[in-house]
Amino acid sequence: MLHRYFRSLVHLFFPELCMGCNNSLVEQEEMVCTTCLFHLPKTDFHLDCNNDSVQLLKGKFQFKFACSMLYLSSGSLVERLIYNLKYNNHPQVGYYFGRLYGKDLLDSPFMEKIDLVVPIPLHRKRLNKRGYNQSEYFARGLAKSLGSKVDSKTLIRRTYQSSQTKLLTFERVLNVEDAFQCNEPEKFGNKNILLVDDVLTTGSTIASAANELNKSAPSCKIYIASLARAKI
Repeated sequence: MLHRYFRSLVHLFFPELCMGCNNSLVEQEEMVCTTCLFHLPKTDFHLDCNNDSVQLLKGKFQFKFACSMLYLSSGSLVERLIYNLKYNNHPQVGYYFGRLYGKDLLDSPFMEKIDLVVPIPLHRKRLNKRGYNQSEYFARGLAKSLGSKVDSKTLIRRTYQSSQTKLLTFERVLNVEDAFQCNEPEKFGNKNILLVDDVLTTGSTIASAANELNKSAPSCKIYIASLARAKI
């Protein structure tokens, strides 16, 4: 009772703000206000075996299924959420949406039981600069809801690339070619792997990482999930 009173008092004087609209959250809300949650452009890709993410990645590497939680467009609510996640020191946004999306994936008829959730790694230089890997937080949230484990050590990024944001499609492909390395690939053998990124745009980063997994641990089954699906 005392703990609940203390929380209410703290919230009164130091209200938490919505990561989408920056308005104060009420006591029952977490991370994102009810209004922003209602207006999130959910894709429902987890219920469609031929969804847009699957179509984008088809033929680029071997995988079982792919899906994305939200649509991302310029100037949108989702763009503000992604910005807070990646650049504004709010990695908890990724964990929060990972937990939400993990519950959706449990209802997907196209997903098997996931053994390991593997986030797309950052190069150590970028990780040191940012302080955290936003995709790893999304992966942790997914794993929490899926009852799986996170492996953020086996797949590493061995080359440092400039930001992909302003690159053309062919430049993105070249920018991440042979960018990843799988250490101790036996950890992935015969496992159902959920490979996770924050934003799926051209698919070049996911394709590079997945091709490394297919080469190093050919017996694993790869599934793909991203927080958002963007189009350029």
